[in-house]
Amino acid sequence: MSDTSAVSLARRPWQEWVTLAARLILGVTILVAGLLKVTRLDASVQSVRLYQILPWDFAFFVGTALPILEVIVGLLLITGTFTRVSAVAGSLMMLAFIIGIASVWARGISIDCGCFGDGGAIDASLTQYPLEILRDTGLLLTGVWTVWRPKAPFAVDNWLFAPIDHTDSAPEPITEDDKESTR
Repeated sequence: MSDTSAVSLARRPWQEWVTLAARLILGVTILVAGLLKVTRLDASVQSVRLYQILPWDFAFFVGTALPILEVIVGLLLITGTFTRVSAVAGSLMMLAFIIGIASVWARGISIDCGCFGDGGAIDASLTQYPLEILRDTGLLLTGVWTVWRPKAPFAVDNWLFAPIDHTDSAPEPITEDDKESTR
């Protein structure tokens, strides 16, 4: 790393560093959750069905697609690619998880959330709904922050959407001599 790029990193506003941390926390969490489920799609489908919110066939679709979507969104957040869009997707996932967990808690259904692998019916004394909702609320807030302030260091977006410098390719001004030579 050159001295100028080290100085450039040091001069970034603190908000960009918070965004980097928020992006990585949400991205790594979603990626790990997806990777733990993607090789066991049958368990993922069963976990979605245990929430008893979606119709049976649609729960199959969601249980199959969710781990794949989690892996994609997690990777996008970690790399800082299409940051705002991936943070919206991650935030919406967290909101859906909060609603789902609150729903089973309110209806007295005792399940493991299935957030990081196999879900399933468990004894009511083993449920951790308040902690799961608190965790997902924190993750939702990291996503909301990242939607609000998507610019951060070490993001692919900085390269993809960098301003184009036209100073080197600006055309030379036309002089009177140029006008006469074309007549």
